[in-house]
Amino acid sequence: MIMTTRVLRIMGAATLAAALVLGFIGYLQPGFMVDLTNMVLAWCG
Repeated sequence: MIMTTRVLRIMGAATLAAALVLGFIGYLQPGFMVDLTNMVLAWCG
């Protein structure tokens, strides 16, 4: 039971870190985020 909470906490931290990194890249290079968003929308739609 304790291991599961630790794994979930690590996954949550990794997700948060990834979101921060993407936000930072988007702040530095807005064109990259536009391309990335278009790619994701093309895959989803």
